[in-house]
Amino acid sequence: MTAFLAIASIVLIVVVLIQIGKISELARKIRGEEEAQYATNRVNGSMMLWFMVFFLAFCVWSAIHYKNLMLGYGPLESASAHGGEIDSMFNVTLFFTGLVFIATQVALFYFAWKYRGRKGHKADFYPHDDRLELLWTGVPAVVMTFLVIRGLIAWNEIMVDIPADAVPGKDYIEVEATGSQFLWYLRYPGPDHKLGARDYRKITATNPLGQDWTDEANLDDFQPTDLVLPVGKPVRVRITSRDVLHNFYLPHFRVKMDAVPGMPTFFVFTPTMTTEEYRRKLGERDEDGNPKYPEWWEPTDPNDPESEPRWKTFNFELACAELCGKGHFSMRKIVRVVTEEEYEQWLQEQQSYYFSTIRGTEEDPHVDKLFPQEIEQLKQDLNSKLEEALSAAPGVQSIPLPHINFVEGSAQLAPISHYELDALAEALKKYSDVRIEIAGHTDDTGNAEANQELSQARAQAVADYLINNKGIDATRLVVKGYGATQPVDTNDTEAGRAANRRVEIRIMGK
Repeated sequence: MTAFLAIASIVLIVVVLIQIGKISELARKIRGEEEAQYATNRVNGSMMLWFMVFFLAFCVWSAIHYKNLMLGYGPLESASAHGGEIDSMFNVTLFFTGLVFIATQVALFYFAWKYRGRKGHKADFYPHDDRLELLWTGVPAVVMTFLVIRGLIAWNEIMVDIPADAVPGKDYIEVEATGSQFLWYLRYPGPDHKLGARDYRKITATNPLGQDWTDEANLDDFQPTDLVLPVGKPVRVRITSRDVLHNFYLPHFRVKMDAVPGMPTFFVFTPTMTTEEYRRKLGERDEDGNPKYPEWWEPTDPNDPESEPRWKTFNFELACAELCGKGHFSMRKIVRVVTEEEYEQWLQEQQSYYFSTIRGTEEDPHVDKLFPQEIEQLKQDLNSKLEEALSAAPGVQSIPLPHINFVEGSAQLAPISHYELDALAEALKKYSDVRIEIAGHTDDTGNAEANQELSQARAQAVADYLINNKGIDATRLVVKGYGATQPVDTNDTEAGRAANRRVEIRIMGK
C-alpha cells in the first residue's frame, strides 16, 4: 500500500510539473498575442479616422450632387402657397441636426481612435458628470423647444380648413382621394359641387368607393385617371383609405397626410405653378445659353440619347408615403396643374361614373326614373328621328319608342313610360299636321291570338294617354296591334324579346 501511494505521489508530481510547463508556454503566447492585438488596434483606429473623412465627404458630395434632382433645392422649389414655410422649417431643422450629425460622427470615430486599446493604458470610469449631463440635455431641449413652437405655428396656419362661407366650385374645389392596395381612387363632384354619401357596405366590383346611389349628389360625381387641379385656387382634398394605412403624398406641393381606414382626414393647399411653368423652370438656361440645371437636360431614356430631356417629360406626382404592402411602389398617379380655363374645359369632358357605369345595371336604384339630362336627350333624339322621317322619301317610316314599357303580361303602362310619352306629345304638337300609327308588338312567346290582342291593347293604352292626358286629337292617331307577326328585333335574345314587347310609331303623312 505504501509503495502504491509513493508511486501515485510521483505520478501526480509529474503531472503537476507538466501542467506548470504548459501554463508557462501559454503565458508566453498570450504576451505575444497582446502585442499583435495592440498593433491591430492601431490599424483599426487609423482606419476609423479615414472612414470618417470619406464618409463625411461622401455625405457632402451626395447632397450637392442630388440637391437639384431630388432633394427639393434649386429648381425643385415648392409649387404650393404654403410650401415655402415647410421648406424654411426643413432648412432650419437641417442646420441644427446637421451640426449634431457632424459633431457626433467626428466624436464617434475620433474616440474610436483616441481610446483604442494600448499597452499600459487603462480606461477610467466616471459614474456621472453633472455639467456634461446638463449640457447634452439642456442644449437639445432649448433647440427642440424653438423647433416645436415654430412647427406648431406653421401647423396652425397650414392646416386651417376652408371657411364655412366659402362657395364650392367658386372659392375652392374639393377632391376625394381613397387609398387602396395598390392604387388611388380619385373622385370629383359634378356640377352640383357636392360629393355624394358613401357606405363601405355598398362596395362592389363596379362600385369601388361604396357610393350610395340613392343620394342624388352622387349621380354627377366622376372618377378621373389623373389628379387635375387649377392653378391659384385652393384645393381641399378629402383623404381616406379602403383597407390599410396609406399616405397621400404630393412631394412637389409639400403635401403629406395619412389615409386612415374609418377616419377621414383632409389637406388644403393652393397650387402656384402649372405643370408647364414648372417644366420651363427645370429647363432654364443661364445667360450664356447653357442649361442652368444639367441634370434635367439628360435624356429621359438613358438607353436612347435622342429621347426628350427630362424637363420636358416631367410631371407632378401623387404617391403613397406609407409602406402598405408589396405593391406599394405602384401607388402613383400623375398630377396635372392647369390654368382655370383648361380646368373648366377638362371638367366639361368628364363623364359621371353613375351614368357611365351604374346606369341600367342591377345596382341602379333609379330604373323607373329618367333624369333631366336623359329627358332632354330623349326629346332631341325623338325630334331628330321625326325630322328625318318627314324628310325621307314616301313610304313607311318607323320610329321605335324604347322608353315605353308595360307591366309584364299586361297593357298597363310602366311608370317610366310617361317620359317618352310626354316627349312624343310635345313633338306631335310641334308637328301639328302629322298623322301617326301606333304599332303594338309582342315577342313570340304564347298564343298568337292572345299576343295580337295584347299588342292591340298596348297600342291603345299609348293612344289613350296621348288623347286623355296630353290633348292630342284622336283623328291623328291610328292604333294597330301586330302581335308577333312583325318583330322589330330578334326573339333569340332577351334584349331582342324585350324590344319586341314595346310599341313604335309609323309616320302616315300629313
